Amino acid sequence: MTLDAARTAILAALGRMNAAYTQPVFDEWVLVSVKADRGAILAYTGPRAEKYKQSFLSDLQPLRTELEGQNLSPGDFVFTHAGKGTRHDACLRLGNAGYLFCNNTAKSMVDIRQSPNWLAAQKPFVELSELFRADPLE
Repeated sequence: MTLDAARTAILAALGRMNAAYTQPVFDEWVLVSVKADRGAILAYTGPRAEKYKQSFLSDLQPLRTELEGQNLSPGDFVFTHAGKGTRHDACLRLGNAGYLFCNNTAKSMVDIRQSPNWLAAQKPFVELSELFRADPLE
């Protein structure tokens, strides 16, 4: 999958999640490329466009703890209960080096999961994961 197609798929899936949840599930997401010698932010959408880079690594810490020792394949995902505030709540592996990190800057996953709409909102996220499993980001 190309970067443009990935961005389109992510926006569509998150839109379907928000519709099912009846409010934003994730108000912030960042698509990154992580390689052994470097990392790069490929796309960002959210309320902290001017400042998110400054705290990006610290905002990933709860997910890094969850991901430690795991070897995700494209389409695999992880959620963390420890992602409060600007700390990222979810990670989806998009390809060999591509990852999507999602966050709700006002709620934690504990808060999000309390809504009865959470179950329906998960379906578009799982469909997005299956899309990248079948056609990983190049």
